[in-house]
Amino acid sequence: MKTTKSDALFQRAQISIPGGVNSPVRAFKSVGRNPVFIKKGWGSKMWDEDENVYIDYVGSWGPMILGHAHPAIVEAIQRVASDGTSFGAATEREVEMAELIRSIMPSVEMVRMVNSGTEATMSAIRLARAYTKRNKIIKFDGCYHGHADSFLIKAGSGAATLGVPDSPGVTASVAAHTLVAEFNNINSVQALVEENRGEIAAIIVEPVVGNMGCIPPQNNFLIELRSLCTKENILLIFDEVMTGFRVALGGAQQRYSITPDLTTLGKIIGGGLPVGAYGGRKEIMSQIAPSGQVYQAGTLSGNPLAMAAGMTLLTLLKNEPFHYEKLERYGAEIETKIMKKAVEQQLPLTVNRVGSMFTIFFTKEHVVNADSARTSDTKKFGNYFRSMLEHGIYLPPSQFEAAFISAAHTQEDIEQTIATMEKSILQ
Repeated sequence: MKTTKSDALFQRAQISIPGGVNSPVRAFKSVGRNPVFIKKGWGSKMWDEDENVYIDYVGSWGPMILGHAHPAIVEAIQRVASDGTSFGAATEREVEMAELIRSIMPSVEMVRMVNSGTEATMSAIRLARAYTKRNKIIKFDGCYHGHADSFLIKAGSGAATLGVPDSPGVTASVAAHTLVAEFNNINSVQALVEENRGEIAAIIVEPVVGNMGCIPPQNNFLIELRSLCTKENILLIFDEVMTGFRVALGGAQQRYSITPDLTTLGKIIGGGLPVGAYGGRKEIMSQIAPSGQVYQAGTLSGNPLAMAAGMTLLTLLKNEPFHYEKLERYGAEIETKIMKKAVEQQLPLTVNRVGSMFTIFFTKEHVVNADSARTSDTKKFGNYFRSMLEHGIYLPPSQFEAAFISAAHTQEDIEQTIATMEKSILQ
C-alpha cells in the first residue's frame, strides 16, 4: 500500500497543527504508523490521498450510519446552503429538529441544540448542578464525555478517593467534584453515594460504552443505576452522543428500557456535520436561559446546515426501520464468526458488540469495564490494525475505540472484512 501523499501531508501538518492532527486518535500513534489522509467517501468506502480504497468501520465515529455522502443528505445540505449557511437567529428547522427528536425519544420533553458532544455534556452537568443545588458528579472509569475539565478525571486508589486531574490544565478544585466509579459495578456507585450523601448532583454514563472499546451494560446495571438515582434524588444523565439513534432508533434508553433524566446527543443528529444537543424532563430543561437562570449560549447552535442534514438522516431512519435489522444481522455475523475462529485457534481474544457497534479485544478476559479492557495486548492490536489497513479495511486506530457498521455496507463487504479479520488476528 503506497502512502506517499499521506506521509508528506503528515510531515507538513506537524509544522502548523499540534501533533499534525486536530484530534489525538487520528495521529495513529497507538498503532505504530503514520495516519492516512482521507480524500473522499461514498457509501461504505473511503479513499485516501494516495487513492487507496478502504471499507470503512469508523464512519466519522458513528454518524455515517447510512454511509458516506448519502444522496438525500447531500441534497439537503446543498439546498439549504443556497439560502445561507448561518444566521445567528432562530429558524424553523430548529423547531422541526426538536419536534423530531421528541417524537423518537420520549424522555426528551425539551431539547437545546449545541455544537458538539463536549458542549452538550458540559451543559448538562451545569444544568444538573443548578437543578439539584449540589456540586459533585459521578462518572465511570473509561467513559469519555468530551474534553471539558470535569470529565478529564481518572480514579485514585480506592472508591473513596477523590478524582485527580488526568490532563494538565485541569485544576484540583474541579477534580475534587468529580468522583469515579467502576462501570458495571453498582456497588462502587453505592459506596460513593453513601460517602457523599446529599452532595451528588448527577451520575453521567455511556449506557453502552464506546470509548474504552464497546462494552455493554451487564447484570441489570442500568436498572440499578436508575433505581439508585431515583432513591437519592440524583439526576441520571445518559451520554448518548454515540449510541443515540445508533444501537436502536431511540438509542440505548429504548434498547434497555431505561428513562434517564437528561440525555446528551450528537453524531447522527448532524448527519456528519458538527452538532450536539441535550434534553430531558421539562421541569429541568425549563431552567435554561432565557426561560430560567442557567446560562448557555452558542452563535452556531441550531446551524441550518446541520439541522437539514440531521433531520434528513433521522427521518430516513424513522421511516425505514429495516436498516436496524440489517445492522444487527451484520454485527452478529462478524461477532459469531470471529469468536468461532478465536475458539478454534485458542486465541486470547474476545468480541464485544451491541447492534452495529463492536470491538475485538486482544485479551482472554471478559471485558466488562476499564480494568478488564486494559488487559488487552495493544501490541497485538497494532499488528492486527496494520494488517487490516494494508488489506483495505479501515478500523478505529485504537484498541479502546468502538467500530461502527453502516447500512451502506454490503454482504460482500462483510464477508471480505471477516475473511481479512480471520487472517489478521493471527499476525
